[in-house]
Amino acid sequence: MSKRSAEHDEQDSGDQPTPATHPRTAPRRARRRIDPAGDTLHSASDLPRQPKPTEDAPAVTPKDSSSQPPAEPHNDTQQTKALPGSHAAPRQQATLITAPLHDSFEDEASARAKARDRAVVGSPVAAAIMQVVLAILAPLVILIGVIRLIASPIFLWFQYHRPGFAADQFGMDTEQRMTYGSYGLDYLFNFAPQNYLADLTFANGNPVFTEAEVSHMADVKQVMFITNIAGLVAAVVCIVLMILLYRMRKGAIARSVFSGAVWFTVAMIILAIVAAFGWEAFFAGFHQIFFADGTWTFSTTDTLIRLYPGQFWVDAAAWIAGLTLAIMVTIMVCTAPTGRRRHRNEQAQRFMESQVVVERPGTDHPAANRTTGP
Repeated sequence: MSKRSAEHDEQDSGDQPTPATHPRTAPRRARRRIDPAGDTLHSASDLPRQPKPTEDAPAVTPKDSSSQPPAEPHNDTQQTKALPGSHAAPRQQATLITAPLHDSFEDEASARAKARDRAVVGSPVAAAIMQVVLAILAPLVILIGVIRLIASPIFLWFQYHRPGFAADQFGMDTEQRMTYGSYGLDYLFNFAPQNYLADLTFANGNPVFTEAEVSHMADVKQVMFITNIAGLVAAVVCIVLMILLYRMRKGAIARSVFSGAVWFTVAMIILAIVAAFGWEAFFAGFHQIFFADGTWTFSTTDTLIRLYPGQFWVDAAAWIAGLTLAIMVTIMVCTAPTGRRRHRNEQAQRFMESQVVVERPGTDHPAANRTTGP
């Protein structure tokens, strides 16, 4: 080694102490990392401190720019700003949608409510038709019920025991007439075959009813069966119409049954006058409507005439007409359209119609279409 090199080394070693005897105490500078894309990546100490999160403004946590961009705050009044040194464009402020969203459940509920309200009020034409049908069917149902009441062993017992009723000319006593007469009435309303009457015999072994009589009773049974079924169907229809009219028109039921009682009373009076002036012709004409000629005429010695003589049918017709007219008069008295009843029904009808859902023009939201009355 040369002398100059030795002196130079000695001078350098004298100026700077070695790390073993003199450690470095100066603070280290913060290092900066460079993103390959060209953006400067800041350390945690270089980032500005964010205020503590509150209920109105949630905290924003800074993230490394190499990962996903920071999420936007929920507060619509604040705007997300880019970090210092970043080349990313600032985000635009989010727009709050204030228009109401389409709710299918609300629309369906509103539609069902409207349908119910329209069904309650209904159309005036439908209500008028139902009133007419009720006015026609209600008196007929009452008439069929009265006929069924008269065609019973109770009325038969009353006839055989009442004073003035003609006795049997051929020796049949009241007990025998009651027994065989009850068989005939029971056969009309049960499901027994014709043998129910054909097998009956007197004490001497002779049949109570002839073949022609049994055949006629079978025809009467068929007519009564059809009449009873028609009466039951009409009664069900009347009940349904009453329920609908009760919900649609206040006082419609009373007006319908009143009108029915009026027209049926007039018809019964006319028929009573015709029967009073010509009972034989009226009785024959009635049978000709339901039975074939020659199947309903019998001799005075036949059992049907002995059990059910002409006086029996006159009394039965009088009782049917009397009870029916009494019911019709009661209905007319209870449902007469007086001024007080009309006023009360009009008030009730207006109140019911005021509760109906109506759609206001220019209103789009279904919930705003409901109006309530006073």
